[in-house]
Amino acid sequence: MNFATYTAQGQQFYGVDTGTGMVALSPYFPDWPTLRDVIAADALHQLALKAQDLSVSHTDFSYDIPVPNPEKIICVGVNFPDRNAEYKDGQDAPPNMSLFPRFARSFTGHNGTVIRPPESPQLDYEGEIAIVIGKGGRRIAEADAYAHVAGLTLCNEGTLRDWVRHAKFNVTQGKNWDNSGAMGPHLVPFTSAAQLDDVELRSHVNGELRQQDRTSRMLFPIRRQIAYISTFTTLVPGDIIVTGTPTGAGARFDPPRFLVPGDTVTVAAEGIGTLSCTVGDE
Repeated sequence: MNFATYTAQGQQFYGVDTGTGMVALSPYFPDWPTLRDVIAADALHQLALKAQDLSVSHTDFSYDIPVPNPEKIICVGVNFPDRNAEYKDGQDAPPNMSLFPRFARSFTGHNGTVIRPPESPQLDYEGEIAIVIGKGGRRIAEADAYAHVAGLTLCNEGTLRDWVRHAKFNVTQGKNWDNSGAMGPHLVPFTSAAQLDDVELRSHVNGELRQQDRTSRMLFPIRRQIAYISTFTTLVPGDIIVTGTPTGAGARFDPPRFLVPGDTVTVAAEGIGTLSCTVGDE
């Protein structure tokens, strides 16, 4: 079962995404107000059991990001070989990964509108797989890393390209415009290493394939990401790690092909699903 957070009739719920509607589960678990609370209680299986007794409750709804209130979202940059080559600086891949934070309000849900702000025309797309931490921890060993993953989702890690160059060495301001990216559509429970080790990731803009690669080619595999990040910060249930994008973002074309209102971006990965969003002006 795939779990989602959604809004219907002005109220936020979580439940099971059946593909034809939502089975609301949050009303039955008042002690767990959000999916983050469910994950912290290691109770996704309890939701699944309850859902077997229920029918679709909502067909008219809007998707929210799967975990609406994570403590932190940490993104991994330049994590595929061709992405490193895009920088044309003659440098091999670095020994350690590049990281930056994103805020939850910088994402909209599946089928939502990604916003191009008036301050910049350089809104770009980056298709990625995101993992949601289930069991927290500090200094997690690579060999144990997957035991700390609760589920998987998808991300269009939208970026304002000129704003990531506003300072000498940080990209945070170009990565955190309100509703500049999308996440979802749902949370797929993580049960097997095969769901992450060699998975194809693809991004399309208006139906045109722009990005395509496999997780097995990551410079910093997801196990290593969890181990490295947990060295300096305690990971807690509901934390999200956005694991890196392949080559093919709009900024890398000549001339660049930035997003404009009316564009549709889709991100798809084997076993996780498809995330879709449209582009609009603020």
